[in-house]
Amino acid sequence: MNPPAPATVHDLSFAEMESALVADGVRAHHAKALWRAVHREALVDPAGFDPLLPPARRWLEANVGPGRRLGIDAPEQIEEIRSSDGLTRKFLLRLGDGQVIETVLMGYEGRFTACLSTQAGCAMGCVFCATGQMGFVRHLRPGEIVAQVLHVRRALAASHPGRALRNLVLMGMGEPMHNYDAVIKAMHTVSDRRGSNIGPSRIAISTVGVIPAILRMAEEKQPFRLAVSLHGSTEEERRALVPVSARWPLEDLVDACREYGRITGRRIFFGWTLIAGKNDSPATARRLAALLRGIDAHVNLIPLNATAGYDGAASPAGLEFQRVLLDAGFPCTFRQRRGIDVAAGCGMLKAENQRRAVARA
Repeated sequence: MNPPAPATVHDLSFAEMESALVADGVRAHHAKALWRAVHREALVDPAGFDPLLPPARRWLEANVGPGRRLGIDAPEQIEEIRSSDGLTRKFLLRLGDGQVIETVLMGYEGRFTACLSTQAGCAMGCVFCATGQMGFVRHLRPGEIVAQVLHVRRALAASHPGRALRNLVLMGMGEPMHNYDAVIKAMHTVSDRRGSNIGPSRIAISTVGVIPAILRMAEEKQPFRLAVSLHGSTEEERRALVPVSARWPLEDLVDACREYGRITGRRIFFGWTLIAGKNDSPATARRLAALLRGIDAHVNLIPLNATAGYDGAASPAGLEFQRVLLDAGFPCTFRQRRGIDVAAGCGMLKAENQRRAVARA
């Protein structure tokens, strides 16, 4: 199936922008200034970019904007909340069709990272995830993913002038590998040196285990980092938490990760949400170490974010779980928690916003 035609200027790759200009009789070299206005300067109205020469400005005025051939992805911010430690800002953004997504800006020592959404809702159904509890609505277009990066960059420029957005993680609402084409196109756009210039090695694409997309990512030699959410060391254990394991079983997923490593030579980051009494025992950790043997793996341990739709609890046994993996020779760290007081877990702010709306009705 061919991907849909670009709907906005933010959907365009650089090559598509050049082609669109040439098709309308504008020289291709004007694409550089247009690209800079849209992506490097992150302008909501690129027509206001002073260095644009008349041919490019006329093309923008004729083709880009409301009611024209190409729209502009500039989601409306309907809510922003900041953590008490000042390190996390969570944005609730309304897209052009009214769908609402979340984007998070997280501050760490010496760097800023954005967590992006790739879908409205999610079809994977992970039982402990607020987004999974919502169900799937639709995929995001490339431009809607790119627009989150630009929104965060504008917010960061306003609050921390001179500081750059350094890292991206696609771990927000949705399953990135379920929306593979749009995600990969968007990440090539934001990693373009003429635009946002976030290096591919600083972009992590997370998946709960969509095996065909993992193998495709390897075969295409995509330059981005791969993060795989496991959460279970046996099929039974994993399927209780990640229902999609019925479609892509754990054994097949681990085999796909081995193949990814063989083809790319890259380390894989494995995510593990620790849930008390479910997947946090030393025996589970030993099984996990056996599963990953021979894979260049780094395990990120993630304390559970409580949600209204799941009665599990965060595990108190994380340090013991970590020790087993370290003793087995695997790098194993706890993901730094950011914004717990602002519902920074994916889908949590949207769920809270929906509950407030129902209460007001």
